[in-house]
Amino acid sequence: MENIKIISVVGARPNFMKIASVADAINAHNTSRKPFIGHLIIHTGQHYDRKMSDLFFKELGIPAPDVNLGVGSGSHAVQTAEIMRRFEPLLLQHRPDYVLVVGDVNSTIACALVAAKLGIRVVHVEAGLRSFDRTMPEEINRVLTDAISDVLFITEISAETNLLREGVAPEKIHFVGNVMIDTLLKHLEKARQSDILKRLGLTNGKNSAADYAVLTLHRPSNVDHPGTLQTIVDALNEVAGHVPIVFPVHPRTRKAIGSLQRDLSPNVLLTEPLSYLDFLRLMADSRLVLTDSGGIQEETTVLGVPCLTLRENTERPVTISHGTNRLVPLQHLEIVEAAQQALHNGPVSGRMPEFWDGRSAERIVAVLEELS
Repeated sequence: MENIKIISVVGARPNFMKIASVADAINAHNTSRKPFIGHLIIHTGQHYDRKMSDLFFKELGIPAPDVNLGVGSGSHAVQTAEIMRRFEPLLLQHRPDYVLVVGDVNSTIACALVAAKLGIRVVHVEAGLRSFDRTMPEEINRVLTDAISDVLFITEISAETNLLREGVAPEKIHFVGNVMIDTLLKHLEKARQSDILKRLGLTNGKNSAADYAVLTLHRPSNVDHPGTLQTIVDALNEVAGHVPIVFPVHPRTRKAIGSLQRDLSPNVLLTEPLSYLDFLRLMADSRLVLTDSGGIQEETTVLGVPCLTLRENTERPVTISHGTNRLVPLQHLEIVEAAQQALHNGPVSGRMPEFWDGRSAERIVAVLEELS
């Protein structure tokens, strides 16, 4: 059998966790099986905090990117176009068998589009997820990437239903599970050794965790509209009267909060963005997570931590049907009541979604080997 050449693309922080397990599986394959899989990792630089990017690569054991395109920030159009412009020469130089993209960020659709137009097979990891909300840029990226992909790896059965409805050929769809959960399960024990709780003053004096909740908030629909953001902040201030809330906050979100009429409660602890291991420890020991992130809905499902998703929809319905997640409308009373109920009920457990077992990336490599 001839060797296989794959270029994997990362661009933003959620991609790092997903590509880590793929890189591990490729390395494991190459130690014991043929054909040899040549693997190049291209970092588009969409997430341009170099310190945080480098830390994620180091913590997760991801090989250093072979190329960093250094695209940086910009509008969706500017960023997507610049990624395409810089990525095309690399594909012409290396001519891989596959371009593997993950998730739903601008790097995903940009690199998939370049590959498809050059006749290079596109592999989409985490395909078929749908919020059915076309106001979300991520939804546009998902739909378009899936439409031009040749191999679509799905994390849950609802994704297959979505893809078939959109006309994707059944033979292109492969149910392999969730690569981000591969990474979580691999690193959970190491994360539990993090001293983040001590550093944030969240221990009760006996080196065990105190009660606290965790918040993440980054979606433009939540943070870019002052009225919506003020509603969320007011609700959080009330929740913070019952339990401290730790909020790793992006500078852009911090600035938006600072422009509001009412400040966050002192019981909401703002921190800088955290490393993967620190945040995993923080989340695993929390009583409650409030978020508008997609990936955190999945991680809390595995960790058994109650999760309130501050959105009207989710592209990950299995986290509700099988997991610990609950959608909460963006209304003051709804958020407060949902948080109080979750705190009262305590830890929850759901059914582990199928194939969320730490071996999803192995299945991906096996399928690509079979198809080559």
